[in-house]
Amino acid sequence: MKALVIARLTFREAFQRKLVWGVLVLSVLFAVLYAYGFHLLVNQWHEIQTRRTANGNNGILTYDVLASNMVMLGLYTVNFLAGIMTIFAAVGSIAGEIDSGTLHAIVPKPLGRWEIVLGKYLGFASMIVIYIVAMVFSVVLSARLVGSYMPPSVVKGTLLIVLVSMILLSLTIFGTTIFSTMANGVVVFMLYGMAMTGGLVEQIGTLLNNNTMINIGVVSSILVPSDSMWRLASYLVQPHLAVSFTGPNPLGTTVPPSMTAVEYSVAYCVILLLGAMLVFRYRDL
Repeated sequence: MKALVIARLTFREAFQRKLVWGVLVLSVLFAVLYAYGFHLLVNQWHEIQTRRTANGNNGILTYDVLASNMVMLGLYTVNFLAGIMTIFAAVGSIAGEIDSGTLHAIVPKPLGRWEIVLGKYLGFASMIVIYIVAMVFSVVLSARLVGSYMPPSVVKGTLLIVLVSMILLSLTIFGTTIFSTMANGVVVFMLYGMAMTGGLVEQIGTLLNNNTMINIGVVSSILVPSDSMWRLASYLVQPHLAVSFTGPNPLGTTVPPSMTAVEYSVAYCVILLLGAMLVFRYRDL
C-alpha cells in the first residue's frame, strides 16, 4: 500500500524537525522532575502520618487520594504535551508542502491524493502513539516504584489519551488541506483551547448545578470532543474514593462522558480524515 510508504517517510521527517526534538527533551526533563516530585510527596506523607500518630488523629485524607491526584497531574501534563506536539507537528503537513512545491513532484506520479493524506495521518499517528505510551509508562512507573501506588484502568486511560490526540490530528490534517500553515495552527490551537475551557465551564456548572454552564460544555464537546475524552480517561484512572473526595476539578470529573461520546469521537476522527481526503482531491495545487 503506497500510503504506508508516505507514512514511513512522514514518521522519519517528523524527527528531523527541531520542534519535535524540543518536545522530547522537555518531556524527558518532565519525567525526571515528576519522579522527584513523587519522592517529595511520599516523604511529606510520612511526615503527615507521623504527626497524626502523635496527635492521635487519623484524618480523612488517605494516601491513595493523594497519590491518585499526583498521577492525575502527571497524566494531565502528558495529555497536554501530546496535544501540543500533535498540532504543531502536523500543522503544515499538506499546506507547507504545497507552498514549498514538494507535492508538485509527488502528485503527478501514480499515487492517489487520498493516499498522501492517509499516509501522513498514519505517520504522525504512529509517532504520537509511541510518545503517549512512553510518557504514560514513565508516569505510572514513577508512581509504582517511587510511590508504591498503581492507578486503575491504565490501559483504558492510555487509549483515551491516544484518542484525544487522534481527534486533534484529524482536525489538524483537515485544516491543513484548507488553510495555510499559520492559519491552521491558530485555528486548531484555539479550538483546542476552547474545548479545554468548555470542559472547565461544564465542571463548574456541575458543581453549581447550573444547566447553562453544563450546556456550554456539552456544545464545546460536540464541536471538539478532545476534552470530554480526557475527562473520561481521568475518571477511569482514579479510584472511586479519590473521585468522591476531590469532586469536579480541572483534572477530573464526577460525571464521566458515556460510551456514546467515545463512539462519537471515533466517528469524528474518521469523518474529518475522509473530509481531508475529499478536500485535497479537488484542491488546486
